[in-house]
Amino acid sequence: MVSYPPTGDSADSTLVRLDVGAIRTDEPLSRHCSWRIGGPTDLFVEPADTNQIARLMEFAHNKGIPLLIMGEGSNLLFDDGGVRGIVLKIGRRLGRISIHDRTIVAEGGAWVPQLARRAARAGLTGLEHIIGIPGTIGGLVMMNGGSHRQAIGDHVRRVWIIDRTGNERVLTREECRFDYRRSALQGTGAAVTRVELTCPVGDTREIRRRMIEDLRERRHKFPRKQPNCGSVFLSSPAMHAQVGPPGKIIEDAGLKGMRIGGAEVSRLHANFIVNRGGASCRDVLELIHHIRAVVRQKIDFDLKCEVRYVSPQAVLMPADQALHLVAVHAPSLRDADRR
Repeated sequence: MVSYPPTGDSADSTLVRLDVGAIRTDEPLSRHCSWRIGGPTDLFVEPADTNQIARLMEFAHNKGIPLLIMGEGSNLLFDDGGVRGIVLKIGRRLGRISIHDRTIVAEGGAWVPQLARRAARAGLTGLEHIIGIPGTIGGLVMMNGGSHRQAIGDHVRRVWIIDRTGNERVLTREECRFDYRRSALQGTGAAVTRVELTCPVGDTREIRRRMIEDLRERRHKFPRKQPNCGSVFLSSPAMHAQVGPPGKIIEDAGLKGMRIGGAEVSRLHANFIVNRGGASCRDVLELIHHIRAVVRQKIDFDLKCEVRYVSPQAVLMPADQALHLVAVHAPSLRDADRR
C-alpha cells in the first residue's frame, strides 16, 4: 500500500513545489508505448534536466512511492490497470547529442535513429546497426540492445546514472558488465541520464549504404504499420546454433497469424506480436503463454521474453513471467490519500 504524506498534501502538488518537470495526472500509458496498451498512471512526469530527475527519485524513494523510469516505451507492456505511483519519462526533452573527434556524448533521452544518423554524418562507424531501433539511448544501454547480433555496449565508454535514492554516479564500461542483451544496470532502479561512446572513423558512403540496407530490410520483414514492441522473444548466438531464431521457430510451429483477442502473431515476422485493435495486456500475455507452450511441446525449448511487463506496482519483469499477475491491482495514490 502506498503511504503518502500525513500533511494532507497531494503527491502532484508536492512535486510541483519541488520542480521536477512537467506533471500530468491519470495519464493513459497506452499513449507512451509502441504497443498502444496500458491503463493510466497516477502521476506522469517528464523532467527537463538531471536535477529534476534527482529530486523526483529522492522524493519517491523517501516516501515509498512506486516509481517507473521509462524512455519511449518501445520494449514495455503496461498492465491494463496502469501504474499506481509515478512514471518518469526520460524523453526528447533530455535528448541532446554532441560529437567531438571520435567521442559521442548523448543524453539519456536521445532518439536512437537520430544518434545513428549524427554518427554517420560525422564519419563514425559502429552504430549502423541501431538505425532502425525505435527508442532512447538510455533504454538501449540499459538492456545492451542492438541488432544483427551487435550491441551498443561495444562502444560505451562511460554512463552517467542517478540511482534510486537520487544520487548521481558515473560508471565505466567495465562496471556496466555488458552481456548479450543485459547489463548490470537492469533491476537497479537507476536512471541513465548521459552516455559517452567512442567509435572508429569509417567511410561515410559505406556507413550510409549499410544503414539504407538495414532500413530497407526492416521495411520488408517487420510489421511497421501495426502497433508492436519489436522482437518479443530473446534471441542469441547460442540459441541460433541450437534451435534457430525465434521467428523461424514460431513460424515452424504453425503459429503465424495466431490471435487472442486483439493480439496477433504477425504474418510478416513471427517474433512480433501486433495489436490489431483494442488488444489488452492480458491478450498479449495469453498469446505469449500459448506460443511458449506450443514451442515447448514441439521442440522442448523454453522461449524467454525480451519485452518487459510493467505491473501496477511499477515492477518490471520478463513478460513470460507475468500472466498470473494481471488481475492484481494496487490502490492509487488518491485512494491512499482518502484512507
